[in-house]
Formats: sequence, C-alpha cells, structure tokens
Amino acid sequence: MSKNLEELRREYAENEAKLQQYQHRVQRLEQRKKYYEKGERQKRAHRLITRGAAVESVAPEVKVMTERDFYILAEQIFSMPEVRAAVHAAVQREGA
Repeated sequence: MSKNLEELRREYAENEAKLQQYQHRVQRLEQRKKYYEKGERQKRAHRLITRGAAVESVAPEVKVMTERDFYILAEQIFSMPEVRAAVHAAVQREGA
C-alpha cells in the first residue's frame, strides 16, 4: 500500500519535529556538561588559591621567590621522609 502525498508530508513534518527535539536535547546535554566542567575548574582554582595562600601565611618568605625556586623548594620539602609520613598520616585521617 503506497502512501499518498499528504501522508508523506505529515510523516516528514513529524520526523522533522522529532529531529529538532533530539537536537535540542543534545544541546542541553552539552551545556550541562560544560557547566559541570566549568564548576570543576572553578573548584580546582579555588583550592589552588586557598592552599597557596595558606603556604604564604605559614612561610611569608615564599612570596618573593620565583616560581621555579618555589617548585624546587616544594620538591625538596615533600621528598623528606618525615614530610611524606606527615602527608600520608593526614590523608589517612581524612579518609577515616
């Protein structure tokens, strides 16, 4: 049984409407994804800023250091066995 022209046009219009609905759904999902990714970046930036501020408040001398010198210092500090143990213990307390 063949469809007449009017039925085909109606079917075409319905399919176009469905296509637009799916396209809008994809757009909403992409926007939601961007929103959550942006939120994660903002949380990370906030964490980095607050922890950097904490370091500066405990050791104000680091304010004048170059980034390279600060990283060298941080590597030296965090390679010390007692510091590694203290960090590990702090992480374990947080997880408990």
